[in-house]
Amino acid sequence: MGVAEYAFYAFAITVVTAGLLVVVSRNPVHSVLWLILAFLSTAGLFVLLAAEFVAMLLIIVYVGAIAVLFLFVVMMLDVDFAGLKAGMAPYVPIAGLIGVVLLMQLGLAYGAWTTAEGAPALRQAVMPDLDEVHNTKALGLLLYDQYFYLFQIAGLILLVAMIGAIVLTLRQREGVKRQDVLAQMSRDPAKAMELKDVKPGQGL
Repeated sequence: MGVAEYAFYAFAITVVTAGLLVVVSRNPVHSVLWLILAFLSTAGLFVLLAAEFVAMLLIIVYVGAIAVLFLFVVMMLDVDFAGLKAGMAPYVPIAGLIGVVLLMQLGLAYGAWTTAEGAPALRQAVMPDLDEVHNTKALGLLLYDQYFYLFQIAGLILLVAMIGAIVLTLRQREGVKRQDVLAQMSRDPAKAMELKDVKPGQGL
């Protein structure tokens, strides 16, 4: 075996081990750190597949933004994880049963998986020749040239989903002081400040 094979097995074993430790770690901060390691190892696998753009995207988006956000949220929120785990204990048998069913379904799907004869040719037909164009440029040509409208529609759907999530989670609470920007802008400067004549030794 060459260096690429050893690197593949190293990254693959690291991904599986880190993913398992994400689930079984008792400390949530450690779980997030193992998750970051799993993302980095997955990026290494993408580099071995000559998909450098996807690897860098995984590091920048998932490791640099989402995983760090998870880490800060877990460290800043005072969550009683012991209480959460105690409340989840009665559902462990049901979760185990669901996990076994999912594994059986994946095994059946993998065993019955067949590739159509013309599938590789059809996949290759939409891609530029990688010997002449770099894979990042080829991906850009696919997204922003052939599938430009579908890409824009996907972005619009994500925008609508983001606005919907904000609207659904927006709650108006009573008794909370809020900033009134219009009232601040329209106030009279002569009435906005009051001068006090403070005598020596006298406080406000």
